[in-house]
Amino acid sequence: MLLIAVALVGVGSSVLHTESSRVARMASGGQHGLAQSIFQVGGNVGAALGPLWAAFVVLRRGQHSIAWFSLAALAAILIQTKVGFWYRENDSIHGEAHTIGPENRPPLSSKKVALSVLVLLVLVFSKNFYQASLTSYYTFYLISKFRVSVQNAQIHLFVFLGAIACGALIGGPVGDRFGRKYVIWFSILGIIPFTLVLPYTNLFWTGILSALIGIVMASAPSAIVVYAQELIPGRVGMMSGLFFGFAFGMAGIGAAILGKLADLTSLNLVYQVCSFLPLIGLLTAFLPNLERNRSVESSNSSHKRPSATT
Repeated sequence: MLLIAVALVGVGSSVLHTESSRVARMASGGQHGLAQSIFQVGGNVGAALGPLWAAFVVLRRGQHSIAWFSLAALAAILIQTKVGFWYRENDSIHGEAHTIGPENRPPLSSKKVALSVLVLLVLVFSKNFYQASLTSYYTFYLISKFRVSVQNAQIHLFVFLGAIACGALIGGPVGDRFGRKYVIWFSILGIIPFTLVLPYTNLFWTGILSALIGIVMASAPSAIVVYAQELIPGRVGMMSGLFFGFAFGMAGIGAAILGKLADLTSLNLVYQVCSFLPLIGLLTAFLPNLERNRSVESSNSSHKRPSATT
């Protein structure tokens, strides 16, 4: 029954994230990165509050108290119903499939587009595998290595997940202003020094480094999703579903694989192995700069355009 319940949550989550990503883009007013960040930060804030509720409610009142949190899901259903009506009324007006023309498509060959999508998926794989090692086993790691209490470990997890929420809110608007590829570079490679040091630090620096990792790492997802949407315009729902689904799938598979590795060895070894995953971010070098390509294409088109003089 527990597995069935989790599967139903997964199906609902997959539908929600795909369509909600479309709605966020429709309502963005052109600030696509900011809209994706606001959308994603909602989930990150909820995930960050989870350990606090576990520490101060579930641990004290028992597992049956989890049922009360379904009231939050009921509230979300009511809110989404209102959003659904707005979506239906505005889809024909703001739907991107009706507004994207050939002039707005990045001047890339189909082979280059396919390679870029593959690189983005590999980056999502590395990010979510590493994030799975933290979100799934961080409390056990703290308890086994530093002998902290369950409540203390949950508070540390809350700090880490709160940092992820902050990073998610930063990544989108920065990408709008400076370009998605620069945000991806910073997010994927910026955490390497912190991940390499993390397995060898004391409790104080573990908390500091994990928070820095959360902020920097979480700036990438919104930039990656919007980059993918702009890579194949007019397929917003498809690209959102592909990357959200792949991200969630990799997180789940990663948690299982890392859990098996931890059983066979130790959690400390898991963190040592995972510390090298961000190095995969070097593949970002193969991503084209969409903003620069568009500006070059626009400049060439303006030079070829015939004069309007009579």
